[in-house]
Amino acid sequence: MPGTERRFVPPHCPRSHCRFHRCAVGWRWVRYGFYSRQCPPRTIARFRCRHCRATFSTQSFSSSYYLKRPELLEPLGFRLLAGSGYRQIAREARCAHSTVMGQAARLGRHALLFLHAQRPRGALLEPLVIDGFESFAYSQYHPLHLNLAVGSQSHYLYAFTHAELRRKGRMTAAQKRRRVWLERSFGRPDPRALETSIVTLLELAAPTPQPLTVRSDEHPAYPRALRRLAAWELRHECTPSVQARTTRNPLFPVNRLDLLLRHNCACHKRETIAFAKRHQAVVERAALLAVWLNFVKPFSENHGGGTPAMRLGQRSSPLTLQQVLSARLFPGHVPLPPEWERYYRRLVPTARLPRARSHRLTLAF
Repeated sequence: MPGTERRFVPPHCPRSHCRFHRCAVGWRWVRYGFYSRQCPPRTIARFRCRHCRATFSTQSFSSSYYLKRPELLEPLGFRLLAGSGYRQIAREARCAHSTVMGQAARLGRHALLFLHAQRPRGALLEPLVIDGFESFAYSQYHPLHLNLAVGSQSHYLYAFTHAELRRKGRMTAAQKRRRVWLERSFGRPDPRALETSIVTLLELAAPTPQPLTVRSDEHPAYPRALRRLAAWELRHECTPSVQARTTRNPLFPVNRLDLLLRHNCACHKRETIAFAKRHQAVVERAALLAVWLNFVKPFSENHGGGTPAMRLGQRSSPLTLQQVLSARLFPGHVPLPPEWERYYRRLVPTARLPRARSHRLTLAF
């Protein structure tokens, strides 16, 4: 057995039902042999909790826990961030596209926990720039908004939320009839979904009431949403969306993020066949991109400038994707806010897919 496996000390019981899952004070465990596998490390040490009697291994604390192809997790993350589609990645990795889909969902859940665990604490020291990034999942009859809250100076993505929209814009008579049929069959999206999502977005970005400047375009849903946050001292600054999208534009931080979403996510590229089939998948890939933008990618590819987390003074150096995935994060240790917990449990619905699979795995939760 390798020396690292011999020296490994489990930090807590990995079973969520055990009373020593959240706090290891007084916890006792014993070594319980080992098992062999085909990928490195070949030999995995096993343990038994002396209290709940459950067995576990060193892999229970790895971000690749219970994966049959654990070596794919980090390379797959790079491919997703490079704008590759699931089947393109599957051909290179010589696996089924469903394997890529499952590991992409794993990366999204890990990213949600990582974002919340590493989020800045205390009051926000910079204005927030908010905007809705419009895309679709399953078909163009099911558009959505990824609502984004970005720091005006650091470009740190503090929070994002999802809202399903009703198809709008110019349509032919046949398209209008099809929209009516779809809404009768699968329901019409909530007309106030965007307003509610903006309220949730600001509550995620600034959990405690505080003075806050919010910058946005002139969308009519934003003033209605801000009026619902009576406890916050909000100052709303509007910029017309027709203003040139240069670095001098007050909305540049979120305009830049919109550009990177289009550039780095295959499902958001114009006229693509790699569009998302589930709204849940859009949320998971957005979470992975948020981690990469906040902690890994420098502000400028040519001139550096530090990551947004470094610009906030939160970290002294950028992270690598390997460091982000270095250890498993447990939802019992990182209690997510209700909206993000819904994303973690894969409860974002897609109207045309009534049997969407939620995340309810007992040991891999």
